[in-house]
Amino acid sequence: MENLYTLMVRYLLLCFIVLSVINVNPVCCIACPKNPIITPADVRIDTYLPLLKGKRVALLINQTSKINNTLLLDTLYSLKINITKIFVPEHGLRGQEDAGAHINNGKDSGTGIPVFSLYGKNKKPSAEQLKDVDVMIYDLQDVGVRFYTYISTLQYVMEACAEQHIQFIVLDKPNPNGFYVAGSVLDTS
Repeated sequence: MENLYTLMVRYLLLCFIVLSVINVNPVCCIACPKNPIITPADVRIDTYLPLLKGKRVALLINQTSKINNTLLLDTLYSLKINITKIFVPEHGLRGQEDAGAHINNGKDSGTGIPVFSLYGKNKKPSAEQLKDVDVMIYDLQDVGVRFYTYISTLQYVMEACAEQHIQFIVLDKPNPNGFYVAGSVLDTS
């Protein structure tokens, strides 16, 4: 009997052949100009903006958190949303820190809003850090691999918000590797 990996490879190869035969590029079929990928941050701003009016908002964001090439922070700030805190994962707010680098707490240079690192010793926001937050928005582009830290950051922040009864909004983004499966299978033994 064939193992799961071999079956997956054969299935993906078959999909590739079928899509090639019908003249569709399997790697870009969703990202083509006729079918552009529009992220939820772009699509839903009118949907979630009313949830933010009059609330104290925290953001869990980085350089991928954009609306029409503008950082979500800057868009919401320009709309006069009361952003009280910014939480950042590994690599920091602007994505300029190396993997594993220590990220310091501080203030955003453009808005003066406090920024808290959720990488290193502080992986989960404390009750103190969340005391003036009504709504938390999570908008991070993950990379679709099991060893990346953003998914665990999401879990920790969801737990902290649940413990403090804080509304949590996830602006999900499509997996950039959604059409590609490769690498070794996790050995769970």
